[in-house]
Amino acid sequence: MAENAYLCIDIYGAIIRMKQYTLTAPERLSSTIGLPASKSISNRALIIYALSGGKSLPQNLSDCDDTEVIVKALQHMPKEIDIKAAGTAMRFMTAYLCVMKGTHIITGTERMKHRPIGVLVDALRTLGANIDYEGETGFPPLRITGRQLKGGLLEIPGNISSQYISALLMIGPMLKDGLTLRLTGEIISRPYIDLTLWTMREFGAEADWTAVDTITVSHKPYQNRDYFIESDWSGASYWYEILALIDDRESEVRLTGLMDGSKQGDSVTRYLFSLLGVKTIFETKGEGIPQTITIKKNGRCVPRLEYDFVNSPDLAQTFVVVCAAKNIPFHFTGLSTLKIKETDRIEALKKEMRKLGYVIHDFNDSELKWDGERCEPSYEEGIDTYEDHRMALAFAPYALKIGQLKINHPQVVSKSYPRYWDDLVKAGFQIEEGQKE
Repeated sequence: MAENAYLCIDIYGAIIRMKQYTLTAPERLSSTIGLPASKSISNRALIIYALSGGKSLPQNLSDCDDTEVIVKALQHMPKEIDIKAAGTAMRFMTAYLCVMKGTHIITGTERMKHRPIGVLVDALRTLGANIDYEGETGFPPLRITGRQLKGGLLEIPGNISSQYISALLMIGPMLKDGLTLRLTGEIISRPYIDLTLWTMREFGAEADWTAVDTITVSHKPYQNRDYFIESDWSGASYWYEILALIDDRESEVRLTGLMDGSKQGDSVTRYLFSLLGVKTIFETKGEGIPQTITIKKNGRCVPRLEYDFVNSPDLAQTFVVVCAAKNIPFHFTGLSTLKIKETDRIEALKKEMRKLGYVIHDFNDSELKWDGERCEPSYEEGIDTYEDHRMALAFAPYALKIGQLKINHPQVVSKSYPRYWDDLVKAGFQIEEGQKE
């Protein structure tokens, strides 16, 4: 069945109708929003906590689906681990299982079984891991038998998903000879690699760049410690989008738990939105302290936006929607990983933006461009979300542009921001629940 379908058949042959939310936008915003904890930091801290032999889970963990499947797997360690649609969990847990005693099968949703993992499996096998494919070669599910790995020098392409690289780095301290990871060619998503190294060092690891293309991790066990997770800058980006799109100049939103100087790659949100008419005010001037920020409109926008999202690809959908809505032509590059996310985000964006009346063009499987070309809108049936949380999260604020918008299969936000719809209602949006016919 197509991923954007909203009628499905259960095991008894009955038709199940999927949810649809109708969002009605407010005219003014003044609200304080408790953002979810960072999914990226939570997932890294969980794997490192487990490798350290920790007894107490990190504090303020994300409550999203991706994090919960890791918590469940680490707490119960069943023979078959189902990580559902969590790509991060698949990659991180695959590496983790390679260095832990026991044999496990790791699997996921039907979509997950078509998301490539061969690069990571090949790299782990080079280090001595015992991994077998249970289905199609290059894709989950995997059968893994953990054991002591020797480690040493490993070369992999730098233009693969940073989650592969992070998965390898996090098990580095457990390898007999440590790990020297040499990245060949272009290195993408470097902030996510740096976030992994920073989190590793927070737990006592010796891990850092030793050359422009090389990372060295020493064989030094992690130290168990109490750890607090900061809020998620990716989640904050949707509230910046809302402020950018609302007409009322007095509107403001306060977002809790964010850090100035955060290692999260998506913290670039504050700088990019300063170009689109939104300013950021921190509660204090101290870096590295979770605090409340206030975002307000400043009214000044660039006439055109060109940006390379190679280091923050998860923000691409947000900026495609907001720039088009504000009639700001754009050319975005560095989007090669979008085609292997929860869905092919490049194709999904082109199709759903056309519903809103915008003709987006793609180039080289890594670029999106809009020069103002329009078409007749046709959004009456709602925005399809393709089992992709960021499609729902990024398109919902467009209700501010047209007053009312329908989102199909809205529950997909549970993957990263489960309370999103509740927070929108708190901020003044009206949401009517219905069914997709």
